[in-house]
Amino acid sequence: MSTIRRQSIISSVIVYSGFALGAVNTLLYGRGLAPDEYGLITGIFISVGNIMFAVANPGAVAYISKFYPYYHDHLPARENDLISRALFFSLVCFALVTLGGIVFKPLIIRKFGHNSAELVHYYYWIFPFALGLTLFSVLEAYAWQVKASVVTSYLREFQWRVFNLVLIVLLFLGVLTNFSVFVKSYAFTYLLLALILFFYLYSKGHLHLTFSVSRVTKKFRRKIRALMLLTWSGAVLFNLSFFFAAIVIAAVVPAGLTAVGIFALAQNIASFIQAPQRAIAAASLGPLSRAWKDKDIGRIQRIYSRSSINQVIFSVGMFVLIALNFRDGILTLGFKQDYLAGLPIFLIIGLTRIVDMGTGVNTQIIVTSVYWRFEFISGMILMTLTIPLNYLLARQMGVVGPAIADLVTFSVYNAIRGIFLYRRFNLQPFNRNTIYTLLLGAGTFASGYWLFHRHQGFIWLVLRSTAVIVLYVAGVVLLRLSDDIGPVWNTVKKRLGLAGTRTP
Repeated sequence: MSTIRRQSIISSVIVYSGFALGAVNTLLYGRGLAPDEYGLITGIFISVGNIMFAVANPGAVAYISKFYPYYHDHLPARENDLISRALFFSLVCFALVTLGGIVFKPLIIRKFGHNSAELVHYYYWIFPFALGLTLFSVLEAYAWQVKASVVTSYLREFQWRVFNLVLIVLLFLGVLTNFSVFVKSYAFTYLLLALILFFYLYSKGHLHLTFSVSRVTKKFRRKIRALMLLTWSGAVLFNLSFFFAAIVIAAVVPAGLTAVGIFALAQNIASFIQAPQRAIAAASLGPLSRAWKDKDIGRIQRIYSRSSINQVIFSVGMFVLIALNFRDGILTLGFKQDYLAGLPIFLIIGLTRIVDMGTGVNTQIIVTSVYWRFEFISGMILMTLTIPLNYLLARQMGVVGPAIADLVTFSVYNAIRGIFLYRRFNLQPFNRNTIYTLLLGAGTFASGYWLFHRHQGFIWLVLRSTAVIVLYVAGVVLLRLSDDIGPVWNTVKKRLGLAGTRTP
């Protein structure tokens, strides 16, 4: 667990640094861009790009995660054709996606031309964005296996936001002459990240491109094909379900991209709650894959339970902090007041994120096990619930509807996966500290609201946030809610020269 803990902590620091930078970007976007422009960039590009990535990624990420130990243990580095095959299949599939996008553009015009004309105008610029995301994600999965998850966390969570910050500042300074130039520059940000990661892996000797079919590929060909097909389908279903909300809002809600912008702001703020999830998942994939190979169920249970409580602690704390500051933050920091309508959306999405994170690394456990086919089955269930419910609630309730739909569907989705792991392997992530964490969060929220709800302004934002953080962190440490608290606290004490202080 020490490797996972160390990489997770480093990655989480990078992630939160990236999210702090993202907060600056969000502030600049919220003050400088109209809601429909913000909706196009952070709603449509992200949502459609991720769906295109899922379609163009033929199970490559799962293929790398599942079979890397076999390639690594049985082949010399220069004969390892794992990453070459993953990249090749992804490029071929993306070419087919591009062709499909051209063929179906008239349908896009009919569905979105009235409410969201800007989507149609910049439609083809989503393609380079999605290509970069596809290539980066495949390389990222490979980097996780060679223990470079810190580098990928830096690139995805921090460097990408640096690119965004540079672009928005150049727009405000007039170097980028208009919003159209900004969008076209933004479309290439993930391609640049993919190029950086490619050359990093190559320079470290981790990347060897070969198109000779190895004996491992020949031996596992049928299993690889079955894995890629089902996980590909499952990923498409999951991403379509996860990112469908912004698309259906753009098509159905009369305000179009303006409504998408309000939803996207609330969703992006809620993403702070989910910040450590990707870092923990990245650090856990390699050890989980190895543990399944070694049939070490005990280690899998430890990873499962620790990932759950650590993510619950992060998510509940961030939810409380943001919920107490949302309205004051919008007004004090000069956002357009249209974004105040995002508070109920944030609260609902925030609860969804807590549910998703509280179930730990269940996705990673399933995709690295022999029951990876269940990823497809659960994805089918999720999509079957998500698409009709999002559509119906969007028509009936407007922009709040998809948030409610996601809370319902992702709760059911995670419950099904949790029940499957418990019945099949007797694995479950929860313990009494999960309940204590929820109670601590509720108590912290009540205290923060009672003390500060009448006050508004920058100084009160600082005071409210400081009080909430101190109270919540003190509760986490004193209650010893996670087994990782002690080692982390010892590290902090050493860095601060307090090594003689008693560990809580």
